[in-house]
Amino acid sequence: MIRHYQILGRVQGVGFRWFVQREAAELRLRGWVRNTDAGHVEAVAMGEPEQLAELEQALRKGSRGSRVDRVQVHELAEGEGAALGEFRIDGAM
Repeated sequence: MIRHYQILGRVQGVGFRWFVQREAAELRLRGWVRNTDAGHVEAVAMGEPEQLAELEQALRKGSRGSRVDRVQVHELAEGEGAALGEFRIDGAM
């Protein structure tokens, strides 16, 4: 299962990407997280439904110093996960 997340709120400049990377790595998910030019954070994660549910719960809670206003979630096709490796932080878009 592959999901795309867009996290809106005060999520840049507060260590949010590092928080997401740590949470996803602990859950053994594959994918990436990055800042967007619009001031949000987006992530793509691939794993089992239970793992993704735990990640989504962490995203909604946020890291210390962040404020999550909304998390938008979209399901992606399985084929879009072929190139996903160990969960990493990508540079800003």
